[in-house]
Amino acid sequence: MEKKFFAEAAERVLVVEESRFDRFLLVRKLGSWGYRVESAADCEEAFHLFCSCAPRIVITDLILPKKDGFALIKYIRERELNHTYIIVLSGMEDKESVVRALSMGADDYLTKPFHPEELRSRLQSAQRVMTLESQEMLIFALARLAEYRSNETGHHLERVQHFVKILAQDMAQHGFDALTPPIIEMFYSLSPLHDIGKVAIPDHILHKSGKLTDDEFEIVKQHTVIGGNLLYELYRKKQSVRLEVARDIVLYHHERFDGRGYPHGLKGNDIPLCARIVAVADVFDALSSMRCYKPAFSREKCRRVIEEERGKHFDPAVVDAFLRQEDTFWEIRKRFPM
Repeated sequence: MEKKFFAEAAERVLVVEESRFDRFLLVRKLGSWGYRVESAADCEEAFHLFCSCAPRIVITDLILPKKDGFALIKYIRERELNHTYIIVLSGMEDKESVVRALSMGADDYLTKPFHPEELRSRLQSAQRVMTLESQEMLIFALARLAEYRSNETGHHLERVQHFVKILAQDMAQHGFDALTPPIIEMFYSLSPLHDIGKVAIPDHILHKSGKLTDDEFEIVKQHTVIGGNLLYELYRKKQSVRLEVARDIVLYHHERFDGRGYPHGLKGNDIPLCARIVAVADVFDALSSMRCYKPAFSREKCRRVIEEERGKHFDPAVVDAFLRQEDTFWEIRKRFPM
């Protein structure tokens, strides 16, 4: 049973190579490293195997009979459900083809003849990318679990993600040099976790349609601490920067710039930047969405509320970014309706 499980868990690789000898060498080497390998001599066969076997990694020559490797790249990118890591094989002098393949969506390349250890290094890079993607899927699934138990509207998590990215990108262009592309992507991918602590809030409070009592609101406020503590325990074990940022988002996204928020009453720049950005994204989505206790506010009313909270609830710099990107926010709302 264990052997069967590990065999099924091994990564599946599709090798597409016209040369029977080169194809044999690749299949044998990949098999010796524990991969499950499928092979094809041309694009038509590769199309069929891609649809039937769903490989996570494809290694393909660019020169193939009938249709070339570029057609295969296009085919994969149009049909994949999860990201397929594509490594292209090319001759030493064929740099133009490599550039074209990368521009079409290939992830990496190897020049022929290649050294086995170089191939192994490329495959390790592919594995890191796929592991990260799997982590992102798990993060989103956990966040969705919390959303299912709350009164949030459909596509709330997707909208907040995109709002966070738009705000961070705008701020990066207006003096926030710390907001590099990798940092922005990290904020984007972790922002759905902001209300993960709500899984521990009782249903009769979480789903109450009327106004909460003071005691009930105190219980709801604990979702930040519950979620933050959970992620902090994971951070202590792994010492991961991503887990630290996730903890900051979950724990501090209800803090207020004027120090009147919760759970710790942090003020101004003492609130982590990721949480200050998520705060505006989350509140805008709540304002512009219909909830059981309120209608969706108009564009004018949403803007007015956020402007009035500049320097009070919200970081002025984040509000300024929102005002510059307001049109984009409403485009995102249309793309991900309630």
